[in-house]
Amino acid sequence: MTDNSRTDVLLDPRPDAPLDGPCRSGARDVFEPAANERAEAVREREEAAKAVCRRCPVRLPCRRHALADRIPYGVRGGLTPDERHLLLANT
Repeated sequence: MTDNSRTDVLLDPRPDAPLDGPCRSGARDVFEPAANERAEAVREREEAAKAVCRRCPVRLPCRRHALADRIPYGVRGGLTPDERHLLLANT
């Protein structure tokens, strides 16, 4: 028997866009850095983004996409750019 439920994740046509998850709606601003953002504001924004990611059904595919495409900014798949850089450096 074939399962017809949606198991794939559609990618935005832009190569740097996140996958089709809750970040695509209202909370989008916590996923992208603002110009001249202070370090404390960066940490707060990243923690807010990670909170959205923790409940996201496409967190792991999003993380794989961000790592594979080496997205250099914004929280993707629950990881900050620095966290992704460390993961890639250790592989």
